[in-house]
Amino acid sequence: MQFVLPFSILALSYILGSIPFGLLIVRLSTGKDIRQVESGRTGGTNAMRAAGVWAGLFTTIMDFIKGAASAWLAQALMPDSAWIHILAPILAIVGHNYSIFLPERTPGGGWRLRGGAGGAPSAGGAFGLWAPSILFIVPFAGLILYFVGYASLATLSTAVVSTVLFAYLVSIEKLPSQYMYYGILAGILLLISLRPNIQRLFQGNERLVGLRAKRKKTASKAAQQISI
Repeated sequence: MQFVLPFSILALSYILGSIPFGLLIVRLSTGKDIRQVESGRTGGTNAMRAAGVWAGLFTTIMDFIKGAASAWLAQALMPDSAWIHILAPILAIVGHNYSIFLPERTPGGGWRLRGGAGGAPSAGGAFGLWAPSILFIVPFAGLILYFVGYASLATLSTAVVSTVLFAYLVSIEKLPSQYMYYGILAGILLLISLRPNIQRLFQGNERLVGLRAKRKKTASKAAQQISI
């Protein structure tokens, strides 16, 4: 019986993470199926491509809340179990990336679960574990997104910043030692979900956004004018 509560918390965290807010928001606002747009993922970046900035922002916020809520649930129900505290938001990321509500047939006749890349629930989980973490994670990811220009790297940065930040806080005994593993586990999940993006990065054809995308567009227009 002692395993019922932790199992229930983790199961609820996975189900909470599985709610495909991007799919729901895009379908309600445009009638489109986000899975048929660009990357096919259900996160905020693809929601923005499918239905505009506000749809992308709202999706990101709701996905962020999924990660945070799972951590809060674990802390409230099992305040003395640091492992459950970190595993709950990890299960929310798993649910976000592999949603039980989005099964799909593969060309080979098998099944797979669709979802997002995990960036927003990863940041949300860190926020749920230690709220001030948002003051480090969001600005850092925003700088990478705008100046470096790759959404995939900005997504991965949430796990990197969480790992470094929580490791420091554990070293000064501000957080339980188990918390430093949160960023590592989240990072592994993000790397798995972002494998196609990482491959495109090495090939040099990953999508650009932010300042670099603007510069590339300006340079392309200038080149066209010169050729004319």
